[in-house]
Amino acid sequence: MSGSGTDSTKAHTDLVGPVVILVEPQLGENIGMCARAMGNFGLTRLRIVNPRDGWPNVHARRAASGADHILDKVELFDTVEQAVADCTLLFATTARAHDQAKPVVAPEAAAAETIAHVAGGATAGILFGRERYGLQNEEVALANRIITFPVNPAFASLNLAQAVLLCGYEWFKQATSNALPYAMPERSEPAAQHQMAAFFDNLVGELDKVEFLRPPEKRDTMLVNLRNIFTRMEPTKQDMHTLHGVVMAIAEGRKGPAKGGVLDGEQATRLRALLAEHGQGAQAHESGTVRGLARMLRRNPTDAERLLWDQLRADRRFAGQFKRQTPVGRHIPDFVSFPERIAIELVNPGETEVIVSDRAARQTWLEERGYRVIAMRADDVTSDIATELDRLEALLASGMPGH
Repeated sequence: MSGSGTDSTKAHTDLVGPVVILVEPQLGENIGMCARAMGNFGLTRLRIVNPRDGWPNVHARRAASGADHILDKVELFDTVEQAVADCTLLFATTARAHDQAKPVVAPEAAAAETIAHVAGGATAGILFGRERYGLQNEEVALANRIITFPVNPAFASLNLAQAVLLCGYEWFKQATSNALPYAMPERSEPAAQHQMAAFFDNLVGELDKVEFLRPPEKRDTMLVNLRNIFTRMEPTKQDMHTLHGVVMAIAEGRKGPAKGGVLDGEQATRLRALLAEHGQGAQAHESGTVRGLARMLRRNPTDAERLLWDQLRADRRFAGQFKRQTPVGRHIPDFVSFPERIAIELVNPGETEVIVSDRAARQTWLEERGYRVIAMRADDVTSDIATELDRLEALLASGMPGH
């Protein structure tokens, strides 16, 4: 599966490496895992000396996880001497000293010597011992060098496949000059200082709106710390565009109908009351408040409002005629039809006198400007929407006031 890192569509790395020689391995699973480790690092030549459970071995193939090209070419031998007969450079892997006077090297040094040796057409091999007790003295004596690993001396024993993997890793790393199999493409050039400054000014502006940078005496220090967060990132131009979008999305909220949470009726009406109060003394440059509250109300419909809006859009009698939470002057009715000059007001249960008074004032204001206002109880909308829609249809046909 390509998703797990194994891709049969890609060619195997064509490198000549050392021969891996397993001496009397006991378990087929260990042979299979050694083959898998070899496949990871481009080693292809596997020799086995007198495997305890015979060969071929179904357990080895299962454990190889797809390294069949190695198992299919396994060479079997009765003795170690036969298996290493053509090797002109031989390493023996062992965690014990064996008290033999021969060079002891780490896997890195062994890999470098192996690469130089096989470059001239010679054969190099690495001996790996039994699972239980490794290589015997006579077998180590056949080798030119001993490979040992920099491990914890008090717990030095490695799994057979782990030892093969470590040797294969060091050899492959040097043979391929540390080349990684892939790199992340550069999708965008680094952000310029003016782009960083524009983003930071935008961020600070939004933070000031919510009074984040306080107390005042710590503002400068906080700004330095914030700027350092982004300069340490070394962002790209695309990063800056994304961060700009994140800041604006948080600041403005999600757009469009019925995308946010749910306000209860009292909360929605109080928002309109706040707008009306503000509008009485608003200056021309503050007209954005109307649009801002309208967006907030659109994003936070009540349950009854959400249900009625869905029906008004779906029912052919009304489709395309009504808009939600649209300012009419400084007022925002629940629904309004500009062609028919009809406003729909939802009456929520348990409304206070302030809310009732505010709605009455809004109705008067709308009627003075030629709008017909129809009031619908929120409970009636949620319990019997069909009756309320029929009443609205009758109002459209009659041309009579709806309240």
